[in-house]
Amino acid sequence: MSALELLDPGFVARLEALRRRLVVRASAGLGGERSSRRRGASADFAEHRPYSPGDDLRRIDWAAFARSGEPVLKLFRAEEDALVRLAVDTSASLEGPKLDHAVRLAAALGYLALAAGERVQLVPFADAPAEGPAPSRGRRAVPALFQALSELTARGATDLSRGLEPALSARRPGLLLVLSDFLDRAGFEGPLRRACAAGHEVALVQVLAPEELDPALEGDLVLEDSETGDAVELTLDARALAAYRARLGALFAALRGFARTHRAGYVRALTDRPLEDAVLRVLDHAVEEPWT
Repeated sequence: MSALELLDPGFVARLEALRRRLVVRASAGLGGERSSRRRGASADFAEHRPYSPGDDLRRIDWAAFARSGEPVLKLFRAEEDALVRLAVDTSASLEGPKLDHAVRLAAALGYLALAAGERVQLVPFADAPAEGPAPSRGRRAVPALFQALSELTARGATDLSRGLEPALSARRPGLLLVLSDFLDRAGFEGPLRRACAAGHEVALVQVLAPEELDPALEGDLVLEDSETGDAVELTLDARALAAYRARLGALFAALRGFARTHRAGYVRALTDRPLEDAVLRVLDHAVEEPWT
């Protein structure tokens, strides 16, 4: 998939109308284009306070002084930088339509962040972190982000703990958007709890194919693990399929429980559903309902 094929122009136009809905609660604390509740010196007016001896005379609101006869200072909201990290799972279990869908979602969310003036960093991962481009800001960074996304390939196993290490050990927290199927044998909760404890705002986007929800398989089969290559012989009957769905439902419930406990978002993004639906749910900080 080329960089030009990631998002069609009509969808980009719709994203323009959504860019102000991207709200990042966590901040890296650097100078940027986001106003915060910390007092500072941006163009975003907050309130007045009475003048005290020693205050900078240049901050007096002379118009207010002329009206009231009392000198007051203008206080502004400080501008803080928000870093949006796009952690894209590139393990072998996402090969094909799942990786394509994850890449397009990352492109849409990255575009929204860059158009809103945020810094964006791509963090591809599988069983180890991969090197992504340095964080960048603004619309001028969109082509480079799209190019890096278009070059991602699926290989290796899933290891969230190792793969997300650069983001988890970063000194500056921000919004950590994790796009994965979360089929990690070691589990997802440990590394994501670390992310929350480090001050990251976390949003989970679980990318799945429809056949993973309802496998159209039956009989005696030999299945190969796409990540390890291990072969498993099994008989897929009604009982086996019920057990599979129960385990998948347990994973969904665990992801939902984590999101509710840690004030995170959790969205399931199926490859046969419109990209825009998943984007809107991420922007709404949605938490998926239990699977039935």
